[in-house]
Amino acid sequence: MAGGEDTSEDGDVERELREGTSPRDEPEIEFRGGRAMSAFPIAFFIAWAVVQSGLLRIGDTTGLAAGMLIGLTVGMLFVRGSWKGYANTIFEGMTRRVAATAIVAWLWAGMFAETIQVGGFVSGLVWAADAAGVGATLFPAITFVLAGLLATGIGTGYGTTVAFSSLFFPAGVLLGANPVLLFGAILSGAVFGDNLAPVSDTTIVSAVTQDADIGGVVASRFKYAIVAAVFAFAAYVVAGSVMEGVSVSGDARAILIAESDPAGLVHLVSMGVVIATAVAGRHIVEAISWGLIVAAAFNLLFGLASVSDMIVLRAPADAPIGDAVEFLPFVEVVGENPAVAGSIYDGAAGFFPLIVLTLLIVAGAQIMIRGGGFAALQDWLLDNVATSVRRAETTMVGGTALVNAMITINTAAEIAIAPYIARIGERFNINGYRRANILDANTSALGYIFPWSGGVLVGYAQLTDLPETYSWFSRSMVVNPADVFLYVFHGWFLVAVFLIAAVTGFGREYVHDRESGEVARL
Repeated sequence: MAGGEDTSEDGDVERELREGTSPRDEPEIEFRGGRAMSAFPIAFFIAWAVVQSGLLRIGDTTGLAAGMLIGLTVGMLFVRGSWKGYANTIFEGMTRRVAATAIVAWLWAGMFAETIQVGGFVSGLVWAADAAGVGATLFPAITFVLAGLLATGIGTGYGTTVAFSSLFFPAGVLLGANPVLLFGAILSGAVFGDNLAPVSDTTIVSAVTQDADIGGVVASRFKYAIVAAVFAFAAYVVAGSVMEGVSVSGDARAILIAESDPAGLVHLVSMGVVIATAVAGRHIVEAISWGLIVAAAFNLLFGLASVSDMIVLRAPADAPIGDAVEFLPFVEVVGENPAVAGSIYDGAAGFFPLIVLTLLIVAGAQIMIRGGGFAALQDWLLDNVATSVRRAETTMVGGTALVNAMITINTAAEIAIAPYIARIGERFNINGYRRANILDANTSALGYIFPWSGGVLVGYAQLTDLPETYSWFSRSMVVNPADVFLYVFHGWFLVAVFLIAAVTGFGREYVHDRESGEVARL
């Protein structure tokens, strides 16, 4: 996407990417114990997440936010001198555009997904799968392909995870697919699109920070992505044939017939509008907004959902103007439990705990940057590990993996590690395309693998709402984030492809092999 002057919004974004990732000679915050202590908030959060999600099996996003809050608070005790700089850095991190971008995508995608859900899109999917004879064995593999296509079209893996966790997941469970495998397939599709989409945040960041043009980066990484995708598709077919689904209460076939309704497939057009608008170069908020408008119109036009299904104000009986405005289709007077409800409200509200967690994680990452922790890690790897081209590229893969384990929002992790990738690549004369591909592949993949990562949690947030949406969907069908770790096949294969490429030299290019085109502005 072309940009204008530095005073424009596009110029501001690119400037933040470059300034936010520029190496600093001296840390701005001094810690007792040295620069490594700046990693305490993030390290504490990871330990908390492992215990809460993995060992105690408590899948609670708000609980993770509490862990991050404790880490940030205790971390302040290790600061030398005034705590003001530490506190200001928390604000600085929480106001970074990278966090806002993810949050906005979640909110709009959530509203859109819930709106086509109340319009019967899941019923349409069940009907289509049954009519086409797609059973439990093939459903995860097909879900992976479709999720990958959607994510590539709209450029947001998080948005894709939201939509497919709300729509394809319940349909697949009803058809007999294994829930853990199905969730892994959704996350794998998100990885594919985040890595390959020209309009993806991770694609743009990887290109800009490595001085490469976006078009050339996307073209050069296709061979890696498609190899990983082929293996992932085969793995989902094989796993689908051996991993059993969960039992659905009642007569599963009767439920299938009751839930099947081809009318809901009209929302394929709604999704098509989002994809077409995004591919045309429109902002993702604009693209999803048009899809939301079309979805709402279809719901009303075809009688799939009422206005009150999408947004409703439930006022108490003693409300001053309640009786006077009750004739409006989005107002109800209730005896008790006044509230705002509907798909638009539910789609946005479901992400509020995750939004808080995201802001806190980015704040923790900013403290590690300003405290010199990232610089120390990068310098150690550069001086002691990356001593040859092969070891340098292998270190790039390992370094991005390590940072993604600490910073669970993939774009934020990418921005944090980008200077190291640039420095080591320039030292060994590695082409910008190659550097961008290593950077993006690992951050895209690992951002949907770790149980505490943003990609996993955004899908989990949707799964936890399904028991309230479908009477047959029990709490036992909700996948714990710790369980899906091994089944994000495309993510693991993508990391493996680049690790093999680093060791063998497959696809390696040096600066003199090919010159990057003019770097596209955001």
